[in-house]
Amino acid sequence: MRFLSMIRINEAAGQVPSEQLMADMGKLIEELTRTGRLVSTAGLRPTSEGARVRLHRGGRLTVTDGPFAETKEVIGGYAILEAQSKAEAVELTRRFLKVHGTDWDVECEVRQLDGAEVGCKP
Repeated sequence: MRFLSMIRINEAAGQVPSEQLMADMGKLIEELTRTGRLVSTAGLRPTSEGARVRLHRGGRLTVTDGPFAETKEVIGGYAILEAQSKAEAVELTRRFLKVHGTDWDVECEVRQLDGAEVGCKP
């Protein structure tokens, strides 16, 4: 089963990962990729560089450029995990969060992917 783990951050906090955090995260990513439990992961650029595309009832589409003032927490990155259960996906996510140490206040949302995976190799 595949799960999406989304890390939520407070973009206004301006917290930047240390070199040590990046090195530790690199080791964890390498291990989980090698063992097949990490399918894909990436951080996301700031909302100031993004856009929201919205479909309104009646079919009208609007585009709003970031940043998004009404948003307190945003998705700062993601990981697609291969796990035997939700409990295992949660444990893998706990490992990602533990790497951050004690100076960070972040959370992840873990959700199972549903349906066929389009564009993925079998």
